[in-house]
Amino acid sequence: MKKISLLGATGSIGWQTYDILKEQREAFQLVAFSSGKNIKKTREMIDNLKPELVSVQLEEDALLLAKEYPTIHFTFGAKGLVEVATHPDSTILVNAVLGSVGLESTLAAIRMGKTIAIANKETLVTAGHLVMAEAKKYNATILPVDSEHSAIFQSMNGEDPKYIERLIITASGGSFRDKTRDQLKHVTVADALNHPNWSMGAKITIDSATMMNKGLEVIEAHVLFDMPYEKIDVLLHRESIIHSLVEYHDTSVIAQLGTPDMRVPIQYALSYPDRIPLHNGQRLNLAQIGQLHFQEMDFERYPALRLAYEAGRTGGTILTAMNAANEAAVAAFLQGKITFLQIDETIERVMQAHQNIAIPDLQTILQVDSETRKIVLDMVK
Repeated sequence: MKKISLLGATGSIGWQTYDILKEQREAFQLVAFSSGKNIKKTREMIDNLKPELVSVQLEEDALLLAKEYPTIHFTFGAKGLVEVATHPDSTILVNAVLGSVGLESTLAAIRMGKTIAIANKETLVTAGHLVMAEAKKYNATILPVDSEHSAIFQSMNGEDPKYIERLIITASGGSFRDKTRDQLKHVTVADALNHPNWSMGAKITIDSATMMNKGLEVIEAHVLFDMPYEKIDVLLHRESIIHSLVEYHDTSVIAQLGTPDMRVPIQYALSYPDRIPLHNGQRLNLAQIGQLHFQEMDFERYPALRLAYEAGRTGGTILTAMNAANEAAVAAFLQGKITFLQIDETIERVMQAHQNIAIPDLQTILQVDSETRKIVLDMVK
């Protein structure tokens, strides 16, 4: 039985991880998890899976839960994330938190040699050089949970990476894929959150609509698979059936296909190198689907993707600045402070003004992250 620590348990990826852990009790045991302010979901997870350690965002919630569950240790805040990540009994850490808050706890788990199942793009985007260097130093395995990177990982199984010609990451196009830039001037938050294929959290759904989500995945692929940016392409694929592809020197292309269900890559990361049945999973019926559609990516239509490539090729703290600006701008859009098109504009303004540091340490990354968020808050007042 594999013992699991889970960061971000009550978010979209975390909750789907919980669904797997409930159904696969003979394979996995949840020993520690962190949640935010959703105490109702936190209680449900405690009642069903009975972990040893739970961290919440606020101290008052930790104190309240400690009275209700006296046999469980409760903690809170940033310190609590590290405690969950480094729980001595767990061998796998699932990082499903949103944003860059999972960075320090992930590095702490890596230094203990744990396997990291990472669904947190921002950790690899802002500090990929630190994460991969520490993983190599401490012999920690990094397994992708994103459907696209899991697909690449599976398509590389048994192959020598030196024969890879390019990685092809697929993109659904998000909720506004049939609209022009001009038609996006007056879209609402509700419009943006209506994703055609996937059930995801609000921030990731907005990122999918701007295509920043795909930009972050390009950077993540560069970090995870040590692939230069000129060998990483993005292809618009409306149905989200082909999750990504790997092309080899001999023109062979290996792809991973399946119905759009995040539980598949989550469970694969947990069970790797084995595969176990996915309870209540929908089988892929290509005859029923009939057709799959593809088209080239338009960088003018999706400037956030262009900005991500630019930041990736530049490297250094501009990656942190871009990511922090995006997180802050998306939050401002969700709060009704800026329009949808102003998300891209805000990110570009931040990147143009940024003074880049080529090889930042952790403290520099955290400082740039904090300063960038303050800059964006001033911009959107």
